[in-house]
Amino acid sequence: MLYLIGLGLSYTTDITVRGLEAIKKCDRIYLEHYTSILMAASLEELEQFYGKPVTLADRELVESGCEEILRDADKQDVAFLVVGDPFGATTHTDLVLRAKRQGLPVEVIHNASVMNAVGSCGLQLYTFGQTVSMVFFTDDWRPDSWYNKIWENRKIGLHTLVLLDIKVKEQSIENMARGRLIYEPPRYMSISQCCEQLLEIEETRGTKAYTPDTPVVAISRLGSASQEFKSGTIEELSRYDAGEPLHSLVILGRQCHELELEYLLDFASDREAFKQAVIKDQEYFKPAPWVPPAEEDDE
Repeated sequence: MLYLIGLGLSYTTDITVRGLEAIKKCDRIYLEHYTSILMAASLEELEQFYGKPVTLADRELVESGCEEILRDADKQDVAFLVVGDPFGATTHTDLVLRAKRQGLPVEVIHNASVMNAVGSCGLQLYTFGQTVSMVFFTDDWRPDSWYNKIWENRKIGLHTLVLLDIKVKEQSIENMARGRLIYEPPRYMSISQCCEQLLEIEETRGTKAYTPDTPVVAISRLGSASQEFKSGTIEELSRYDAGEPLHSLVILGRQCHELELEYLLDFASDREAFKQAVIKDQEYFKPAPWVPPAEEDDE
């Protein structure tokens, strides 16, 4: 059996009872280690908690060498561990499809992820639209395909969850070109950098999917003991120090319920200023009032 097991957001003990029971009987255990990190637990702590060795599975192993993960899964129990939920922020459908093509049995054990825990900032999950990912810009690569998705969400009044980039076990272009297995230090995008990139692309595109005054919510270390939220405008949070990773951001939609707003005000430096920013933002993409068609003249 191949088990895909969600670990939750932060602690070794965030795993479900069913997930832990599955791990206990597995012959090999892999920890996906490129889309997220378990903030309050090291590899050594996980191994001690499970009582078994855990192999880190980087992007190369999962995407190119997944046959090693699937090896003998028809005779042995193999666990593939994912921070959050196996099908949360990043799906692992390719691994499941490969297993099914080989006739291997697969069982998925779910857990909490940023996709549902984001509701703890006070915004209702029903009012979220498409989720987007913000990657690190480089000197010659500044992708903006996410912009249209934010525009579409905002047009119908929905909030947008923005997942911030992390770089774990990444090679520089030079080392990659030379075939040198030298990896860059881990990097985690900050709230301020995300907001700066949002503002840069809006200035370039100029169609006002959002503005510097658009209200947003910064989410830091979700699910950990140091979990923190900060409400403000994009411009304001472009200067915000959110502290240690991991971070994500929510861009508010036009349909911000009064209960959502009441919740968010507790996270604002200036409650009245943030309230006014939300009220002002309600006008964006506001549907035009309905006007009955003119009656046709019978003559």
